[in-house]
Amino acid sequence: MGCCTGRCSLIFLCILQLLAALERQIFDFLGYQWAPILANFLHIIVVILGLFGTIQYRPRYIVVYAVWTAVWVTWNVFIICFYLEVGGLSKESDLLTFNISVHHSWWSEHGPGCVRREMPTTYVKSLDGHSYISVMGCIIDYQYIEVIHSSSQILLALIGFVYACYVISAFTEEEDSFVLVHPLQFVMGVSHL
Repeated sequence: MGCCTGRCSLIFLCILQLLAALERQIFDFLGYQWAPILANFLHIIVVILGLFGTIQYRPRYIVVYAVWTAVWVTWNVFIICFYLEVGGLSKESDLLTFNISVHHSWWSEHGPGCVRREMPTTYVKSLDGHSYISVMGCIIDYQYIEVIHSSSQILLALIGFVYACYVISAFTEEEDSFVLVHPLQFVMGVSHL
């Protein structure tokens, strides 16, 4: 197979998806968002499975990858709806942290151009020791950064789905074109047995 085939393109796309998922995983870990951490972890595993299936000519693994891309698109659409507060969802809820903590997107305090200012709670005695944090001057609001991340994941997943379907059809076409030859035909060069 040449280098510009669907197989090579799918390998490149899987590597690109792995890099994008690892980047997203790092920032979700920094924000202690447990639901996206679990989803990213599953995504990384399935993309590695799809990469392995593409390299080793295993169409079943690529089918799992193709099905997962549909689930991954659905998850990222949910994330976009969550941060844009569509349909009664609120970005201020603890839904993505499984109500374990009050953490939120890392980008809300560390986005491009954001100036973070902590005010200690000296007058109020709090049990958790947290201070009030005000963030000002952000070039892009954090919810739009999260929407951009999810949109890029959707784009990669859709392209991956198309290439996965193409590679699956190419692999099955190669398997169907393989003709079994009787051993005596091969040895004797006889065309009819």
